[in-house]
Amino acid sequence: MSEFNLLHDSQSAAEIETQIVRMGIALGINWEDEAQVRALAREALHHSKEALAEFSQHHDDYQLKAKIELFGLAALMMGIMTDSAEENIHTHGGVAWKAFSRALMHEME
Repeated sequence: MSEFNLLHDSQSAAEIETQIVRMGIALGINWEDEAQVRALAREALHHSKEALAEFSQHHDDYQLKAKIELFGLAALMMGIMTDSAEENIHTHGGVAWKAFSRALMHEME
């Protein structure tokens, strides 16, 4: 992996972490509450299409919009981690990133 890609992944991880934190605030997520984060991860993995369909009918629901954005960020986050792992690099963000990615991986098992 080139130095540019490493820098890009680090910047992407930081940007994604910032957005995850913001969406978490909008949704009232406590990233230290494992049960709450696991429930969110479960929903992200199994109900994201339903949330998107619901949003098309209720486009003024800011919490639903935040949840949909968070689900998209989860996919980006997991993609960056997968790509980095293939290059033997450990890419991660802060508390919210780690809690959410851990919950997502646990729910995927």
